[in-house]
Amino acid sequence: MKLHKLSVLQSLFVSGLVISNIIAAKIIVIWKLVVPAAIIIYPFTFLATDIIGELYGKEEADRTVWYGLLASVFAMMIVYAGMLLPAAPFMQKQQAAYELLLGPNRRIVLASLLAYICSQNHDVWAFHFWKRLTKGRYKWLRNNLSTMTSQLIDSVIFIGLAFWGVVPHLGKMILGQYVLKLLIALLDTPLFYALTKERKHHGHT
Repeated sequence: MKLHKLSVLQSLFVSGLVISNIIAAKIIVIWKLVVPAAIIIYPFTFLATDIIGELYGKEEADRTVWYGLLASVFAMMIVYAGMLLPAAPFMQKQQAAYELLLGPNRRIVLASLLAYICSQNHDVWAFHFWKRLTKGRYKWLRNNLSTMTSQLIDSVIFIGLAFWGVVPHLGKMILGQYVLKLLIALLDTPLFYALTKERKHHGHT
């Protein structure tokens, strides 16, 4: 069975987004920077929409963003429903652990959804803005410029709303997350080139 590249990219995008909303409740330290655990997967979503936009056009990239929004809302509803279901008498400790781990999920997901809508739509717009401005040249430039600005929008909105009053030194957390996202964006540039080497000649905008 031959897998369609667009379907694979969209599946990875949606699954990465949903997983990032779940693991974002865990705060980790990387190189003395305090960041949500979602840092290990969420930056990939910007790469995915850039690849989709490059290969299949802005309309398909926009559609992918809305697929992700629908999946995130659906996942949030299921997680919350699972929390409300009565636990078996011998599973009370597990229920408490479930609520402790996923209880903050609603606030985090709501913050993530707002940050997501703003940053991902900006990313798609900015990517194609730079593509038009450079007349289709300098793929590395549009990939990185669109991601840099979008990641800043995402970091400020998400961290500010999800962890206000919960995590001390919020500004440092925003800066730390943004620095790591920029590093990841720069490192994934070769992957962007590799996955957009064979370009389609239809569906571009």
